[in-house]
Amino acid sequence: MSDTNSTADLRSTVAGKPGDIETKSMATITAELGEKIDRIDPKTLSVVKRVIHTTADFSFADTLTFAPGPEICDQAKQALAAGGVTIVTDTNMARSGISRPALAKLGCSCACYMADEDVAAAARANGTTRAVACIDKACSIEGPIMFAIGNAPTALFRIKELVEQGRFDPLLVVGVPVGFVNVVEAKEALLETSIPAIVARGRKGGSTVAAAIMNALLYGITRTSEGSGARA
Repeated sequence: MSDTNSTADLRSTVAGKPGDIETKSMATITAELGEKIDRIDPKTLSVVKRVIHTTADFSFADTLTFAPGPEICDQAKQALAAGGVTIVTDTNMARSGISRPALAKLGCSCACYMADEDVAAAARANGTTRAVACIDKACSIEGPIMFAIGNAPTALFRIKELVEQGRFDPLLVVGVPVGFVNVVEAKEALLETSIPAIVARGRKGGSTVAAAIMNALLYGITRTSEGSGARA
């Protein structure tokens, strides 16, 4: 076979509409979930599938927890649709992964303070992690706020403390830090509060998971096919 024909075959394999690969991937996820999909609440299904799509890890179908219940997905989407929400992340990776076009369309924004000089200085002065100083800085944000935490369990502990102190009242906390030290404890501590939360129980998670969850909520508004809770 000539190089020209090989190139043509490759192009035919990858050609198609930009969303074709994602559509096929989601269909594969639905098929491989099998009967388990019937046990996933339709309100949360788009989030579960988006996380599996990002990680290729079907265990998230069992570990993703929505507190106090599945309705928080609809509540979060309503808040995002109203605009003016600031999503604060604990890594620039998560911030970069959250869809900028979707945020712009809804009049929302995303911020990460981890690399800010004043955050580093505050962490040194107070003997805390940068993640704690980052959450402290978020207290100055005006308007509705959500958190997408995929790396630092100390951020979850600090959010809990500041909510208890009445410093802010987040509309949603995505708590999916990954790791071995204080990760499980921080997630369970968050779930013990009344704070609306989406948590990946156990050690798994990460910045990509945090971004995927936020994107699932955003796409549920900006992409009509993902806002219906369809199982296909």
